[in-house]
Amino acid sequence: MPHLPLNIDVRGMSALVVGGGAVAGRKVMSLLGAGATVRIVAPELTPEITRLVSAGTMKAKIECYQTSDLTDSFLAVAATNDPQTNRRIAADARQRGMLIAVTDEPESGNCSFPALLRRGDLEVAVSTNGTCPGFAAVVRDFLATVIGEEYGKILATLAVEREKLLTEGSHSTYNNQILRSRARQLLAELSTRKDIP
Repeated sequence: MPHLPLNIDVRGMSALVVGGGAVAGRKVMSLLGAGATVRIVAPELTPEITRLVSAGTMKAKIECYQTSDLTDSFLAVAATNDPQTNRRIAADARQRGMLIAVTDEPESGNCSFPALLRRGDLEVAVSTNGTCPGFAAVVRDFLATVIGEEYGKILATLAVEREKLLTEGSHSTYNNQILRSRARQLLAELSTRKDIP
């Protein structure tokens, strides 16, 4: 089933991760990287998560999941090693109208984490709508061989040019045409430089 690709500004928003293993740790890092306020609930935590908690980067409750743990969170991630617990978390979150990602059974949730490639402010997200996250990671890694750091630099250049056009008050259709033309030019120059032995 198709999903709506959507970037959400989660800075300062509360997210709950249930589970303390390696998969939970990856979701924690994604959420923290996006600026979310993260809480974790798990009977045990990996050393990496424990270090984040000790540093005050996030809060942890070293216990088993309770429905009340969802309170005040806009997003929950069910990342335990128990499918039954993950389904319970998903059902509880859905009942509250929350976003819920379920790591071992994505179809139980209503959102998922794409495999993400970052080049400066450029983000390329690859999703399989939860059908095969491993394949999304392989595609992302392939794209990383094609889309280098220079793409982030091109974006930074275009962002400055866009800001100038906006300040001048030009019509948005004109701005889009100019910026797309400029983007094609910069990418063509990049391609030409790569072809030089």
